[in-house]
Amino acid sequence: MEKATFAAGCFWGVEAGFRAVKGVQETAVGYAGGTVPNPTYEQICTHLTGHAEAVEVHFDPQVVSYEQLLDVFWKIHDPTQVNRQGPDVGSNYRSAIFFHSPEQQQAAQTSREHLQKSGKLGDRKIATQIVPATPFYRAEEYHQRYLEKHSRAACHG
Repeated sequence: MEKATFAAGCFWGVEAGFRAVKGVQETAVGYAGGTVPNPTYEQICTHLTGHAEAVEVHFDPQVVSYEQLLDVFWKIHDPTQVNRQGPDVGSNYRSAIFFHSPEQQQAAQTSREHLQKSGKLGDRKIATQIVPATPFYRAEEYHQRYLEKHSRAACHG
């Protein structure tokens, strides 16, 4: 098993996107990239802890590659948005890839460059941060698999 950590807006939808990928064995929603240990949802919503809503993905690299997970990441959100996704605004909704190894860092950078040069985004620039993984703090249980528990297809609407 390997681990990947992504932030792409509301973690409920991001988690659902990765759970649908064959080879993903487990997901957890939580908080990454901040400075306060063991933050609560209420704390991160103040935008004072520095955390992003993130999803930790445990995957079988024999079934799905990290590069394939990156492809999913780029497709499930708008990486050109700065500190927002849809109606959700704030630094906790930023786009970020938290890499766990030099290989993940290189793959993420290559993938970002490829997408930027592809023309799919027009003249919009990718705002996604590619940063070393920080401690991941699992969110409160009511956030885990939220869309599944509430029979919802998306975060909004």
